[in-house]
Amino acid sequence: MSAKKRVEIVMPVYNRREITLQCLKSLARIDQTGLEIHIIVVDDGSTDGTSEAIRASFPKVEIIAGDGNLWYTGGTNRGIEAALKHNPDYVLAINDDEVFDDQFLRRMVDCAETNSRSVVGGLLLLWDQPHKVFQIAPEWNTWQGGWRQPAPLTVFTVPQEPFEVRAISGNCIMFPAAAIRECGLMDEKNFKNFGDAEYTPRMKRRGWQLLIEPRARVFCQPNAAGKQIRQMPPREIFNKLLVDTGSQHNLRSRFMACWVGAPTKIQAVIGFAVLVARLGLSAVGLNKNWQKTNSGVN
Repeated sequence: MSAKKRVEIVMPVYNRREITLQCLKSLARIDQTGLEIHIIVVDDGSTDGTSEAIRASFPKVEIIAGDGNLWYTGGTNRGIEAALKHNPDYVLAINDDEVFDDQFLRRMVDCAETNSRSVVGGLLLLWDQPHKVFQIAPEWNTWQGGWRQPAPLTVFTVPQEPFEVRAISGNCIMFPAAAIRECGLMDEKNFKNFGDAEYTPRMKRRGWQLLIEPRARVFCQPNAAGKQIRQMPPREIFNKLLVDTGSQHNLRSRFMACWVGAPTKIQAVIGFAVLVARLGLSAVGLNKNWQKTNSGVN
């Protein structure tokens, strides 16, 4: 890279002060050769002193205050909007529960510069088991109810060169500013908390390559095990499926993820029907257990 490439880094945060500071410390240590980097944190109403701690330790970081209702998608969108005002070459959207190999960003930029019209994701690894790959390259499977994570991968089994995927998980994605201007922002109306589920497939339909750069290593906090539908009482199931639009189980969001992400609309409808059927079977099993529990049957 001859001329410096300007990269705006966008990070939505909420009430994870120490995790956020750890992420910023990691970013401060990366190799910035050939790069001009600026960081934007969108703090969506944290009450744990996150913004104050950032200002004290990282005064050059731009902070945008949210009202507590932005969630992941709205927070990322507000950051992207602010980033575009700085006229960047690239916008890197990340989560705050990550630490980075010191060469990760240069390798992502190199990949994007080498491959025209490409959106680039890093190789996401678990920070407690750094050889194991963490949620990259989701695959569409109609008969399993839509998007699924592939079989477990490791740094030894992924391709050693940039490889193309059908969608990129939102933990660490680098967008050319031109891709954002062409395709718009994430859909925060339909995807409060999972805007990445439709964003990169939309870009792919517009002719942008989706690539994973395996040398750009990003170490992520493992996901906490979420409560499954079969573990919930009926009232909570109703809320998670039909009311809570931020829930990973919300049926409207799941339908939209199928509708906009499936290879065809027929596959979208069939995939969603399979998903609902599987949820129905879980609910039937739950109802039997619930009746037994409340009737004193062991």
